[in-house]
Amino acid sequence: MTAVPCVDWQVATAAGRLLTPAGPEVSRTEATAIVADLRASAARATHAVAAATELAAPAPAEVLVVGRDSWVAAATAMASTMLQAIGQQPATSLAERVGGRLAGAQLGAAFGFVATRILGQFDPYSTGRRLLLVAPNIVTVERAMGAEPHGFRQWVCLHEETHRFQFGAAPWLAQYLLELMRQIFDDDGDEPAQPQPTRSPAIRLLSATQAATLDRVTAVMSLLEGHADVMMDRAGGGLVPHLDRYRSAFEARRDAPGFAQLISRLLGLRAKREQYLHGATFCRAVIAEAGVGGLNVAFRSPATLPTPAELHRPEDWLRRVPERVG
Repeated sequence: MTAVPCVDWQVATAAGRLLTPAGPEVSRTEATAIVADLRASAARATHAVAAATELAAPAPAEVLVVGRDSWVAAATAMASTMLQAIGQQPATSLAERVGGRLAGAQLGAAFGFVATRILGQFDPYSTGRRLLLVAPNIVTVERAMGAEPHGFRQWVCLHEETHRFQFGAAPWLAQYLLELMRQIFDDDGDEPAQPQPTRSPAIRLLSATQAATLDRVTAVMSLLEGHADVMMDRAGGGLVPHLDRYRSAFEARRDAPGFAQLISRLLGLRAKREQYLHGATFCRAVIAEAGVGGLNVAFRSPATLPTPAELHRPEDWLRRVPERVG
């Protein structure tokens, strides 16, 4: 039986913070200016993303500019909310408490690593939804890329703001992802999945049904991140100078984006950048055939989401939903 694991969330937070190195050195004056610039960029992004995506409105969320330690605390709180929602129970035995501490240390270490790289994250699961912008990492990346700071910060905000519009257009999406995760942790009693070279050892321990559900989670995350990548570039015209140079340099150094990173770490997996490139390719192909409005059909219901196979063959998705596209 596969059950939602016990996690000591205090240990996870403490371990994550302990293992998170300090960010780049900036003066108090510089820090104040960076925070103000990120807040202004996030505000501008709302109008630009609305025009680019043709989606009605973003999900309500508070915009927070945070440091690495604060992101670890926020990510841990979000993970706790998600796992409790799909059936995680408090530890009741010594073995469970010990296992929970070990799991907390492992998850905290994973979050400590992500905390040095993640630029932003939309949190659809906290009581008050939040859009987090991780200022130290944004500054680190813009310096490493030699990017013009104001334009790069605006570009990052366009990506994160797109996630707000996705969840605003699909208010069912957050619960749908939780249900898929619940199915992964549930025992369905069928045969183990056949090993595949592209799957990690953690996936190979799942049953065939659970592995298929995990593929559906990956397809959804690929759509969300690929859509955000396409729209941040579409919305960046006139706001972001040197956008093409930013894109090529960013792809050369990036890991999987924030929300996908969190889901992957909770499932004990490592998200691969290539998976999300498939999502961007899917979105561009659908836009070329059916326009942005046609692509937006994907956010209408679970039935209109692309399947894992359709993500690689957008023409099949377009054939399956012809009465809804256009």
